[in-house]
Amino acid sequence: MSLANIHHDIITCSRCERLRTYCGEIARTKRAAFREDTYWGKPVPGFGDPDARVLVLGLAPAAHGANRTGRVFTGDGGGGSGDFLMTAMHRNGFASIPTSQSIDDGLQLHDAFIAAAVRCAPPDNKPEPDEIAACLPHLEAELDELRNVRIVVALGKIAFDVWWKLMAGRGLAVKPRPVFAHGAVYKPADGPIVIASYHPSRQNTHTGKLTPQMLSAVFRKAAKLAGT
Repeated sequence: MSLANIHHDIITCSRCERLRTYCGEIARTKRAAFREDTYWGKPVPGFGDPDARVLVLGLAPAAHGANRTGRVFTGDGGGGSGDFLMTAMHRNGFASIPTSQSIDDGLQLHDAFIAAAVRCAPPDNKPEPDEIAACLPHLEAELDELRNVRIVVALGKIAFDVWWKLMAGRGLAVKPRPVFAHGAVYKPADGPIVIASYHPSRQNTHTGKLTPQMLSAVFRKAAKLAGT
């Protein structure tokens, strides 16, 4: 399948009733600041360079971010996770601009592709285990078409765990299972190198758990490893 066909399957997915109901409700009621916007309200496919060597794996769309704009890590406001992530990627040559505000902002990714473990915005940003499992085939399908991926940047523990689950399903289990730690680099015998990072959520960035320098360092590692 082409990425276009895979993304059509993602956009039209209805596997998780709770998530589809929630996303539809958010799209109808909207946030006051976006009352004039037409919300996307559907599952969100990955975005970026189809020839990418670096895959960035996040958690899920934000209710008033990607669930509104239809593009991962996009439109969650100034100082949100999208801008925080794109600043780090831009500093290391992966993004054309340091912000991610709308699908028509001209943002292009270079040698990077961004996907999410779950493609629908979950209530309280907490998907259920069965919802994570139901979404895994979408990531698998995208990965099949991203033939040059050599590095995975896992943003947060859920994305980190989802990646190792995907690898295990392909017969590439790593034992013992790697332990999540910010900045840790894992080089399995088979499969891409994995770099773990705290997720650029407002909770992490506003408390200083994840600083711009810390996330930039992660992507500096990714750029260096991808070039070896």
